[in-house]
Amino acid sequence: MTKAASVPMVAAGYGRIVNTSSVVALYGNFGQTNYVATKSGVIGMTKVWARELGRKGVTVNAVAPGFIATDMIATVPEKILTTIKERTPLQRLGEPIEIAHAYLFLASDDAAFVTGTVLSVDGGMVW
Repeated sequence: MTKAASVPMVAAGYGRIVNTSSVVALYGNFGQTNYVATKSGVIGMTKVWARELGRKGVTVNAVAPGFIATDMIATVPEKILTTIKERTPLQRLGEPIEIAHAYLFLASDDAAFVTGTVLSVDGGMVW
């Protein structure tokens, strides 16, 4: 997707690419080798593309959401969710709109000098 999307961005000399990683790519998580590996790979690609595309006017960043109140964690037992909340400095799950705001920022001109960054939106879980 990035290869195709970057072509018109490079031609225009401007673009914003924002990838999706995960907080577990930054610290690992028991029993999630495949998920952690793929989300870590996204971080690596983000950093390479930031270097390759930056001189062509395209920024490339990633968002690493923490535990967010979505269908993805709807089946997680309440006991585990309570533990997650207790281990999160903000003591709660994130809301989808909070993740959306991170994407909006990185896609905006307000982030014109931000590239190759992984923005953790995780309530302080990973520092």
